[in-house]
Amino acid sequence: MQRRTFINRFAGGFAAILGAPLFRYETLAKLRRLDDFIRRGNDANDERYWALVREQFPLARERAYLNTGGLGASPYVVIDAVVSRMNELEKISETGHSEQLWSSIKQKAAALLGCDAEEIAYTRNATEGINIVCNGLPLKRGDEVITTTHEHVGNAVPWLARQKRDGIVLKLFEPSTKSAQENLDRIERLISKRTRVISVPHATTTTGQVLPVKEIAAMAKARNSWLFVDGAQTAGMLIFNLHDIGCDAYATSGHKWLVGPKGTGLLYVRKDMLDIIQPIEVGAYSDKSHDLLTGELTFHPTAQRYEYGTVSTPLFVGLGAGIDFLMKIGMENVWNRDAALSTALLDGLKEIPNVEILSPLNQAERSAMITFKMKNIDYLKLQSFLTEKYKLRTRGVGEVGVNALRTSWHIYNSFEEVNRVLEGVREAAKL
Repeated sequence: MQRRTFINRFAGGFAAILGAPLFRYETLAKLRRLDDFIRRGNDANDERYWALVREQFPLARERAYLNTGGLGASPYVVIDAVVSRMNELEKISETGHSEQLWSSIKQKAAALLGCDAEEIAYTRNATEGINIVCNGLPLKRGDEVITTTHEHVGNAVPWLARQKRDGIVLKLFEPSTKSAQENLDRIERLISKRTRVISVPHATTTTGQVLPVKEIAAMAKARNSWLFVDGAQTAGMLIFNLHDIGCDAYATSGHKWLVGPKGTGLLYVRKDMLDIIQPIEVGAYSDKSHDLLTGELTFHPTAQRYEYGTVSTPLFVGLGAGIDFLMKIGMENVWNRDAALSTALLDGLKEIPNVEILSPLNQAERSAMITFKMKNIDYLKLQSFLTEKYKLRTRGVGEVGVNALRTSWHIYNSFEEVNRVLEGVREAAKL
């Protein structure tokens, strides 16, 4: 998407989709200012352009927000989309559910993720998508599931619960930051005749390591197993195509890198898996037809079968607005910016004594999250120091004894904030 078309399509597209004015005066003014720079062109280091992108977000200026891996910030256009639709619906007390609206937003998500709209279900978050897959797969006692030791709680507890309930067997490997091949080898060593599922994150929540999911998908297929990918840390940051990856299912959150409202998510289930991953929690909208008197039930032919009941139309509309925002900037531009910021931090950290970088040094295996710790200070004390003196919002990673700090870099961050982190770490190195 060329940036020069950003504003015209941005404002016009939302109005056409939602059928109501969305933007406050100041929001339109900010977008028009941004358009002036879009026409001139920019790159990942064009601070004038990215400063205007930053103005699209109401994030407070007094602290540097570096926790998109936990919770992303939403721009004004997303907030306005939610509020506008909520106000509209509350005036008439209607749900606003519309097959046409659902389809239009899923088309946007499909374009971003590289799949078909019919393969996407709307969820509350990545965890809900994970539960749909985990509980819907036809597994029996003794079936094996391979996963990592670095799982987010959202992709650990569902599998642990199913192990406790149904007697499946979890087999774990620790991700290696040395090479993608090392991780493939570690998975290969765990595979047996009982292996039914490989469940891995696209990027680990601990170190931001990008796993070779396309190669893992091929390995799973060759062994007659399924691959599920936890994509909470990649959708809206990395450029990828789910059909090209070849995974069987993929779940993500709308409230992280997709800059959508909190309480939104997306689940991808490949078409030929729809009848394999059974809908467990169902209700209105899950079915194509049903008859209580005759006992007839036919599930919806698309991934909508995993959706049920009344949902928040304003939040779903806001998620569409977030996807639109990123797509109009251009995912290549988004990733280049995120990569430039995170790489600048990593390069700077290499020069500071007592710093141990836990994220991969190879850019091909690294996301925009950089995790590090210091040999001379406990990670929680370091976090408190950086918070109190330098107003930095980082995320402590205590999972599986990593005991480090994670910084996440997205389009609303700047090189000035990179320098602020480095300045704080340099001072901490002297403590």
